[in-house]
Amino acid sequence: MKIRLIVLSCALVAAAFAADVSGKWTAEMPARGGGNGGRGGQAMTQTITLKADGDALTGSISGRMGETQISNGKIDGDTVKFDVVREFNGNSMTMHYTGTVSGDQINFKVQREGGEGQAREFTAKRASTT
Repeated sequence: MKIRLIVLSCALVAAAFAADVSGKWTAEMPARGGGNGGRGGQAMTQTITLKADGDALTGSISGRMGETQISNGKIDGDTVKFDVVREFNGNSMTMHYTGTVSGDQINFKVQREGGEGQAREFTAKRASTT
């Protein structure tokens, strides 16, 4: 009985320390290649909508390419991870997002599956609720 109580207490403490990420976040995703490379240096605005349920994470990313649901979402303390799968001309591409929550911002690193060494970084800020 004591062991069950200890395990339950630990689980509750871990959940209490999980980052509060539910809500809308906005980010300027840098152009590929940085500077004037990639898309002519034009950053893309993205809206990331997240919903936490314990350590599970669901939501979507909206931007120039429309809205895409996230998958495999997880929260571990102040770290969030999820995937975004997009279809292009019959081919799918998976992007792996990893972020560290710090107050009202999430510092993300995103990397294309199989794209070793090509990670891009950006910061998402919690959207104002007013």
